[in-house]
Amino acid sequence: MFDLSPKPANTAVAPDFPWPLGKTCALFPAFDVDAESVWIGADPANARRLITRSYGGYEARVGIPKILETLRHHEVKATFFVTGWSIDAHPAICEAILADGHEIAHHGYLHLRPDTADEATLIEEMDRAIDAMKRVLGIFPAGYRAPWGETSPEQMELLKSRGIRYSSSFRDDIRPYRHILPSGPGPIEIPVNYSFDDWSYGLTHRTSPRAMFGREAVLSIWKDEFDQTREWGGVTTMVMHPQVTGRPMRIRILDQFLEHVRQCGDVWIGRGVDFADHFEACEATVL
Repeated sequence: MFDLSPKPANTAVAPDFPWPLGKTCALFPAFDVDAESVWIGADPANARRLITRSYGGYEARVGIPKILETLRHHEVKATFFVTGWSIDAHPAICEAILADGHEIAHHGYLHLRPDTADEATLIEEMDRAIDAMKRVLGIFPAGYRAPWGETSPEQMELLKSRGIRYSSSFRDDIRPYRHILPSGPGPIEIPVNYSFDDWSYGLTHRTSPRAMFGREAVLSIWKDEFDQTREWGGVTTMVMHPQVTGRPMRIRILDQFLEHVRQCGDVWIGRGVDFADHFEACEATVL
């Protein structure tokens, strides 16, 4: 049964905590590392479609190395939400991400939608990815981003039960907040700005007739969204995919956007775990 009663989907309030170091706004640079799993998870028959899978294979071969190079140039640390399948398939590139001081967080195992999964599948997707992180990389994830940009009440409780400190999936605010679950306080949310989902501009041609957007159009959208969010004192949270942003023309968009952000002296740039640390520290001062 579905609960269709007229009530807000989310009753959590985003507190007006100050940003670190006296900054007036924030940027959360984040990448979804799906690799081939996004295609296989969407349709198991894609396991035999080698050219379709090659879109995801581009990430480890070219996309992520170029992104790491760009982040080093701008001295930016980011979060990479990586599927467990991608960790098992491409351990070397995940190790390179960590070696540069970036964070690796949870993005499911096979990039399956949590809202359409049964309980056993939810648990398997959660625990297999955590196992891959521990077994291959020796880490435990602090954060989570929902595959396909969707989640469910059961999945939110599962995040809490597994000790996931933050989520970066919801689209309903410009400042972090803590989820209120039926069981009590849940993970911190670092809300996403959908305008920064590069999949919408650069790869939809594989599965729909929509044309790709050029550099000028995407950069203009990103700058305008960032500038207004900065004026409002919020966080600009990015949803970038190395099989899109890591392409030759599109890496220039990231490079020029980060240059634009860096010219502003009032922007705090952090990884997801840094946002969680700061939020928890601010909470401790008011509890």
